[in-house]
Amino acid sequence: MAKIIGLPKLSPTMEEGTLVSWAKKEGDSVDVDDLLAEVETDKATMEFRSFDRGVLLKILVPEGVTLEAEVPVAIIGKAGEDITELLAQVEAAGAPRKEAASPRGEGIATESETPSGPMAESAPESAPESAPVSTTGGNGGRVISSPLVRRLARERSIDLGSVQGTGPHGRIVKRDIESYTGPGATSTMLSGERLPPEVRQASSMRRTIARRLTESTQSIPHYYLTIDCDIGPLSDARKAMNAELEADAKKVSLNDLIIKAAAVALRRVPEVNASWMGKEIHYHQVVDISVAVAVDDGLMTPVIRDADRKGITQIADEVRHLAGRARERKLSIEEMTNGTFSISNLGMYGIEEFTAVINPPEAAILAVGTIREEPVVQAGEVVPGRRMRFTMSCDHRIVDGAVGARYMAAFKRIIESPLNMLL
Repeated sequence: MAKIIGLPKLSPTMEEGTLVSWAKKEGDSVDVDDLLAEVETDKATMEFRSFDRGVLLKILVPEGVTLEAEVPVAIIGKAGEDITELLAQVEAAGAPRKEAASPRGEGIATESETPSGPMAESAPESAPESAPVSTTGGNGGRVISSPLVRRLARERSIDLGSVQGTGPHGRIVKRDIESYTGPGATSTMLSGERLPPEVRQASSMRRTIARRLTESTQSIPHYYLTIDCDIGPLSDARKAMNAELEADAKKVSLNDLIIKAAAVALRRVPEVNASWMGKEIHYHQVVDISVAVAVDDGLMTPVIRDADRKGITQIADEVRHLAGRARERKLSIEEMTNGTFSISNLGMYGIEEFTAVINPPEAAILAVGTIREEPVVQAGEVVPGRRMRFTMSCDHRIVDGAVGARYMAAFKRIIESPLNMLL
């Protein structure tokens, strides 16, 4: 008997998801645990697998649409089965869709739901359907695009059939229209016209980040501790390690060493390795370091488990592996949850010092700045030096000032004398 399939809740915090791509098409046979679709949640792009056996009789939601968990997305049953009654049920329920959005966080402002107010774009005279659709281009090929893309193409006199799509499954996305320089393309900038703001729907990840960081800053009493370290010894240690690893074609980064130093310091000042859990404080018996990784349209935090017990090369390998999976949005829930302490490094962008927002329920996050080459005084003489600033954001409900200061002092000793990691 045919049944309606709803979008499953693929993570504990998932409230909605974007249907990135269908792995099956209408008429395909489906077995238990077959991959039906890929869904972008607030955490990552995850697999939506079937719990049923049969034939995919109807796809109810096209690719690129964001919708709430449990909303009907497909009908599975026996080949040739009459699903008229089920389709009527779906129509009567009026399944809520949030908006059409591209899988990598490139939001699409739907023309049927044009925002109002000062950030709104002017609506076209005749607004087409809001979901991405497939049409036939001038070259006879299959063209997949959204209403926003089609409108931009009309404004610039671009034949969508001549545009190479760079989105999933060859979908034409906004950046393809903006970068198109082929025949017939015109630019509204040539006439000197002032363009309105570009309006994009926030992705599921961006909305979750906004909600969690707002909750963090409103509910957690942050305070900040900054230290300035001589980074020369750690840089020299890294150089020596990489010379030894050259034969194995391996390298460790300064960030890998900082992760290890932070983890060892947590063992020495365990009061910082804790979480606020309502009326309880949980002091963790493991040291799991969450490492902030920038991805398209957001931030992910893969976790290095037992970082205090692992060697530098093992940490380096795990960081590279997990960061790569994060950028591909392929991390599992287990790989990016339940950290006990976080590190955010913006040194590679030349940022000297910053404060980071605590990732609850963790008690602290360490912000890492860039290396500064500057004159320093040693033994009464001015000599060239290499310095780096570290700022720890602390949850004052758990970490008192004196405790935070003890942690930063322990961390500084390890950074300035890397052999301390071995003690």
